[in-house]
Amino acid sequence: MDTQVSIIKCADYTPELVEVSVRKAIGLLGGIARYIKPGSRVLVKPNLLMAKEPEYGVDTHPEVVRQVLRVLKEINCHIFVGDGPSVWGNEIENVDEVYRRSGITRVCREEKAELVKFDKRRMRAKFPLTTWLDHCDYLVNLPKFKTHGLTLLSGAIKNLFGLVSGTFKTELHKNYFHSEDFAGILVDIYAEARPALTIIDGIVAMEGDGPATSGKLRNLGLLLAGGDCVALDSVMAKIMGVNPLDILSTREASQRGLGTADFKAIKILGEKIEDLKVKPFLLPASTSLKKKLPKPVINVLKQLVRYYPYPVRNNCTRCFACVKICPNKCISMQEKGIVFDYKNCIACFCCQEACPSAAIRVKKSLLAKIIGL
Repeated sequence: MDTQVSIIKCADYTPELVEVSVRKAIGLLGGIARYIKPGSRVLVKPNLLMAKEPEYGVDTHPEVVRQVLRVLKEINCHIFVGDGPSVWGNEIENVDEVYRRSGITRVCREEKAELVKFDKRRMRAKFPLTTWLDHCDYLVNLPKFKTHGLTLLSGAIKNLFGLVSGTFKTELHKNYFHSEDFAGILVDIYAEARPALTIIDGIVAMEGDGPATSGKLRNLGLLLAGGDCVALDSVMAKIMGVNPLDILSTREASQRGLGTADFKAIKILGEKIEDLKVKPFLLPASTSLKKKLPKPVINVLKQLVRYYPYPVRNNCTRCFACVKICPNKCISMQEKGIVFDYKNCIACFCCQEACPSAAIRVKKSLLAKIIGL
């Protein structure tokens, strides 16, 4: 198991700076040929959550994608770029807009990489994944460094959820809505996909109520790279100020022997975490219970301390993204705006993740307010 993780400083998205940083991150690991055989077929999967320009910090920045494509071209790879964005219910007809506004269409055209759609799928044990995984020899994973309301962080393992084809993402959220169960599904996907190389775009990161427009951007100035997604997510958590084993997908994957979460067993190359002096990340409001209370107390109170989505109607543009994405169909658009049927809400926060206008926030139950969570 490759437990090396490189951490490289990169102050901004200036093309020349990103080029040097990406090459250094890969070089410290032993070079691209250590992970990808020259002349092979490679699927490059950035994190393209929604149709937003790069300055919103929601998607993997196109300059990071560009420099990875150039490294792969140097070893004569046949490159395909794609993702299954969170345009739930209308994935195939809207994906062109996601590709265009995120800057990926332009980068692929300029670098002569083939931009593909995940419109064909093959069923695995519990879910369908894009057939581009079958078509290619290797997967290169390009996540964005972000917090996440359901999974705490969105990193190396979580980014692979985009390999699930079509509206089946909604079914997975509906059927595995408890955080522990959803973490298990993410690890199932990781076990199937197993990226050869992962590079995390943390030049501009996101904290707070990520991973979409409700999060807060933060100039972190880092790139992370490695072959072990569990080790990468562990390092990412450590940088955020979070215990790696508090990330349920990290813990689950480690227990299954799919990677290394033991920080002492991970070899850090490049920057040392203790020298970075990163201020702890602001975490999503929906995760505060796990951070502030010991586990025995959580087990007693978790049925009473709850978090729900609520509408910020002044921000709402009536795009219906939340209505389309809701696994339990408990959101409606009425004359006064967004309305939630809280009786049927499973608090998966898919609506917040899909909202392009920061029109959905987190509501706390009465007990959560009383005890200050």
